[in-house]
Amino acid sequence: MTVPHPDFLWHNPEPESTYDVVIVGGGGHGLATAHYLARNHGITNVAVLERGWLAGGNMARNTTLIRSNYLWDESAGIYEHSLKLWEGLEDELGYPILFSQRGVLNLAHTEQDIRDSVRRVEANRLNGVDAEWLDPKQVAEVCPIVNTSADIRYPVLGATFQPRGGIAKHDYVAWGFARSATEAGIDIIQNCEVTGFVTDGDRVTAVETTRGRIGAGTVALCAAGHTSTLTDQLGFRVPVQSHPLQALVSELLEPIHPTVVMSNAVHVYVSQAHKGELVMGAGVDSYNGYGQRGAFHIIERQMAAAVELFPVFGRARLLRTWGGIVDVTPDASPIVGATPFDNLYLNCGWGTGGFKATPGVGWCLAHTIATGAPHDINAPFTLDRFVTGALIDEHGAAAVAH
Repeated sequence: MTVPHPDFLWHNPEPESTYDVVIVGGGGHGLATAHYLARNHGITNVAVLERGWLAGGNMARNTTLIRSNYLWDESAGIYEHSLKLWEGLEDELGYPILFSQRGVLNLAHTEQDIRDSVRRVEANRLNGVDAEWLDPKQVAEVCPIVNTSADIRYPVLGATFQPRGGIAKHDYVAWGFARSATEAGIDIIQNCEVTGFVTDGDRVTAVETTRGRIGAGTVALCAAGHTSTLTDQLGFRVPVQSHPLQALVSELLEPIHPTVVMSNAVHVYVSQAHKGELVMGAGVDSYNGYGQRGAFHIIERQMAAAVELFPVFGRARLLRTWGGIVDVTPDASPIVGATPFDNLYLNCGWGTGGFKATPGVGWCLAHTIATGAPHDINAPFTLDRFVTGALIDEHGAAAVAH
């Protein structure tokens, strides 16, 4: 798609004194929520507050994978809804996002992996999610550069495959949502850190920021790894822990890697970006923190895992490494919905799954804000499930260790 490129995709206004809706967090989820508030509900007196630059947090610090092959019905519902939106998002935004449905392989290396994987494939099919079980020969046909030899430490015994999964260009996604929101009259306010809240009983009436006090009819927190620092200011706790998650890319290479490959046992996931670099990640760091840098021991482990699965990468050179801040809940599923404050909504706890959920959670959170009631899709992801025990345990299907 060829799109004329304006000088500025979004405006940088001074904040107004009050808005109907204030969204805290100018990443993918905050921008998608603003877009769908305008598109689906006609709500445009909205401000998106970003403490740094637009989409400079986890939206710029992820590995851009998109899939919906999660185990439980609730997860399949929200991720499949999101994937269907991804499939039409470029036309909806009128902006290129380089969505590439190249498929996602989740490798199995043990008998237990096979049992878990086949179970997930059948669960996916019951939920209308495309899923296949492949034997090692079929894995090699989908991705010839995977080492499917039986004479290795963790031989590939098969894999799940979701053909509709893939990748997108993360910054293009953010820019497309931002352009749509600003064209609808929504204010995107950068360099505007929230420093506190003004409350009146069980309502939040305003947010304090580095650019002054901003009144709010409704507030939505879309701050990912920093959510708990905001809720602490409001006096209630969320069951979320923040961890660094490191990733890295190689030098630019000719097209060689046709799909996305993920492995829990060898513990790496690899795709090839549109420019040619290999994009690699693994599990979250074991400690809590807000670091956004790479570390040599993580580089070493990821490189060893990548070369074990893909011997052809043995001479590839590392280009850069970075860290994001993921927010992890006890059941590895998000929290999307109401809080102890009547007009405050929460969107957090996505762990490593936030990018792929971007349009879907934006749609559902916009519905929740506009109607005051959850959409059927996000209704199970309540904060109070950690009291009732109605957990949605996605540790296995999350595909990386938490």
